[in-house]
Amino acid sequence: MPIQTSFADLEYHCKKRQTRRELFLAEMEQVVPWPSLLAQIEPYYPSTGRRGRQPMPLASMLRIHCMQNWFSYSDRQMEDALYEIDSVRRFAGFGSVTDALPDETTILNFRHWLEKHSLTAVLLNTVNSHLKAQGLLISKGTMVDATIIHAPSSTKNKDKSRDPDMHQTRKGKQWYFGMKIHIGADVNSGAVHTVTTTAANVADIHELPKLLREDDQVIFADAGYTSDEYRRGARHLGMR
Repeated sequence: MPIQTSFADLEYHCKKRQTRRELFLAEMEQVVPWPSLLAQIEPYYPSTGRRGRQPMPLASMLRIHCMQNWFSYSDRQMEDALYEIDSVRRFAGFGSVTDALPDETTILNFRHWLEKHSLTAVLLNTVNSHLKAQGLLISKGTMVDATIIHAPSSTKNKDKSRDPDMHQTRKGKQWYFGMKIHIGADVNSGAVHTVTTTAANVADIHELPKLLREDDQVIFADAGYTSDEYRRGARHLGMR
């Protein structure tokens, strides 16, 4: 049975101009190997959700997880974006705000599910293999950086406590509570090849060795990753 196009769909596709977010998501739609990613994680996905309910579609949750990383959204911000931003909601596979959209708890649980089964590394390796096959990933140098993902700091919940895996850190004159994502990206293509996660209070420099590749010749990083010991080690290995 053909899918009926709604007036909202026609209005959306006939817009005079696309935003940068819409252009970016359209590009990701084309370049990300979605079928390969889904094939890697689908065997682990539960067939039933909590209380016997049908779980959210895996394809939608994967796309939401990707957008959360691309746009540095917290779980609550991601939920809000699904309701507020048409392009984000459509990219996730939902037609309108009247659809059953995942809430912040569902988004959090999906991320924990990926971590429990060590699937984030599987997804990253699948993307890197795809990029190498397309000749887009060249292993010459790495640039490293970190970003903070916010978490609720309130203790007004069922457990009367904060998430024990999250911690507080100060950046500039502002305090943050949550986790930190450390990223190693290929210098030439900009493609991410390594991702690690820690509590927000873990110093960036501690994660540096985990973000590099054996054949890296150049490292680009800010002052948070430098030390006399690492400089000596880099010179000894012939790295810059």
